[in-house]
Amino acid sequence: MRKRTEKKKPPAAKASADETKNVRIYELAKQYDITSKELIEELRRYGIAVKNHMSSLDGETVALIEAERKGAESPKSKTPKEKKARGPKRSRDKPAESVVESKQPETDASGRLQIKENVTVGELASTLGFRPPEMIMRLMKLGIMANVNQRLGYEALQAIGDTFDFDAIRELTLAEKLLVDEEDDPSDLVPRAPVTTIMGHVDHGKTSLLDAIRESNVMESEAGNITQHIGAYNVNLETGNVVFLDTPGHAAFTAMRARGAQVTDVVVLVVAADDGVMPQTIEAINHAKAADVPIVVAINKIDADGARIDYVKEQLGHQNLIPEEWGGQTVFVEISAKERIGIDFLLEMLLLEAELLELTANPRGPARGTVVEAKLDKGRGPVSTVLMQNGTLKVGDAFVAGRYYGRVRAMMDDLGHRLKEAGPATPVEVLGFTGVPEAGDRFYSVESERDARAISDSRQEEHRQTQLGSHSHVSLEDLFQHIQEGEIKELNIIVKGDVQGSVQAVSGELDKLSTAEVKINVIHQAVGGITEPDILLASASNAIVVGFNVHPTTGAVQLKETEEIDVRTYNVIYDLTSDVQSAMEGLLDPEVREVVIGRAIVRDLFKVPRMGTAAGSYVNWGRVSHNQPVRVLRDNRLVYDGKVDSLRRFKENVNEVQANYECGIGINDFSDFKVNDVLECYVYEHVRRTLK
Repeated sequence: MRKRTEKKKPPAAKASADETKNVRIYELAKQYDITSKELIEELRRYGIAVKNHMSSLDGETVALIEAERKGAESPKSKTPKEKKARGPKRSRDKPAESVVESKQPETDASGRLQIKENVTVGELASTLGFRPPEMIMRLMKLGIMANVNQRLGYEALQAIGDTFDFDAIRELTLAEKLLVDEEDDPSDLVPRAPVTTIMGHVDHGKTSLLDAIRESNVMESEAGNITQHIGAYNVNLETGNVVFLDTPGHAAFTAMRARGAQVTDVVVLVVAADDGVMPQTIEAINHAKAADVPIVVAINKIDADGARIDYVKEQLGHQNLIPEEWGGQTVFVEISAKERIGIDFLLEMLLLEAELLELTANPRGPARGTVVEAKLDKGRGPVSTVLMQNGTLKVGDAFVAGRYYGRVRAMMDDLGHRLKEAGPATPVEVLGFTGVPEAGDRFYSVESERDARAISDSRQEEHRQTQLGSHSHVSLEDLFQHIQEGEIKELNIIVKGDVQGSVQAVSGELDKLSTAEVKINVIHQAVGGITEPDILLASASNAIVVGFNVHPTTGAVQLKETEEIDVRTYNVIYDLTSDVQSAMEGLLDPEVREVVIGRAIVRDLFKVPRMGTAAGSYVNWGRVSHNQPVRVLRDNRLVYDGKVDSLRRFKENVNEVQANYECGIGINDFSDFKVNDVLECYVYEHVRRTLK
């Protein structure tokens, strides 16, 4: 009995007795009581390549194998009953397949490996065919310190992807999986109400117009009779519903007006007949044009003394808003909000514009919307005005908006009535936020509050990491980088000058710089210093600000640092146009030229194991470089076009062979060389183009 128990020592004792001694495959197979063939198959699953049973393994590799086998055999410590419950014992005639599961690596259409982020170093080594210690050493040489169980992120995989010939695949985040604006089924789409924004200069009658339309006195709740916050209102008419956004007209609230233009379908531009076009009127026009929104002009106060309707139309004509009766395409309506004159005709024109736009939405899908206004109420907590744009929001739904999440505790319309659900194009006041979101944040309903909290936590963490930095806007220096990333094909510019003549001259010179490939948009031009509204407009339109003989105010300097807006001032117009032209040349796609760098003639052919045929060649001109494109010419005709896969001199791999030297050249996927073939090596050069 004692002999039977001591018949065989565990393999671990022998395998680990001397880790510095090399062990042959057949000896290790005897220790594990399996055949050499089974052990070789097992080693291949570990990513260890061996030739036959006589191959040797070093002590470190044997120790790693022992650790892997121990991990696979650890369940042996269970009781006999537990072993029985796990199923019949595996026969020794079959190799143990549970040690390391051999997963087929993912590849793309061209056969290139695809590695997903968060893979461990051990898994990466197995996929690439390296031993884990060797993989760790290679990563260390590339500047990545990681142990065998450490996971590699997308950036790390992307950094080493070219070295190991694989593509890094970014895993979709929870937000990218759930917060997706899917395309709606056309059969589910129904007409929706248009969203109309009322814009214009301060005290030109915007709130009075909305008051006349709603037949209620909104102005009584406003401080100083000037709108202080964006208000969203649903107006029921006989021919349909219209949603109005009342944006403040005072210069200090330029940013709020810009947010109003981002969610609207039609803009109503209110201009007082007795005051005409003012600076804030021009800014409102520029915001609407930047948002690519149709404009309906409402000339208000036509009953006031000193009203000059034709003069106002002429002023607006200079802003490319030509009345239809003058041959233009802009709808002009003459109204008096105070006397209720022309209101019905204005609403009729708005509904007509909405019909032309063919606005539709899907009320059956998940709720999607935009935060128009948000505030912290002392009694109710965070409260947000949300304009629903798609789907239907119900009380009790979980949602995410910006960095915050919540569950809808209550919903009210603009009149304070409680709602149980809100469909598309419905402005509602939502209670239940965990924080105050920012105006302009997208609002998404999700099925689970747990998912909403996870997305919110992720965004909060991302915000904490980037809160010291601002949103990166375009500048003349990084314009070329933006183009390379496919972000910009045109340059928006705001021009400010000391006199109107200078402003017009600068704008004219900038317009002349536009070409068929690169376009310059002067989105705003005015006389005066560079002010805060200019910076806010540049932030909303991703533009740069140039000043001619003017400088920014103190507030503008502070704001441009916060918003990271590129502001340039010039005294010489040629310096201004030269800088802009240089930036535009960076927008042009560089010209790609092929440059032949060398030629070699094939003098002999050699058979190389596991590679095929190599061409013994003599470089008679220029140089031949490794990993560069090469074409095979036979009697001056193209036979093959590939890449130098192998380049050797006297059995040594080299990166380059100069003229008058012999070498061996291997080309990927090609071995049909003939003596006297010409191998022409070439490169592609990117030549910067100019506008000249």
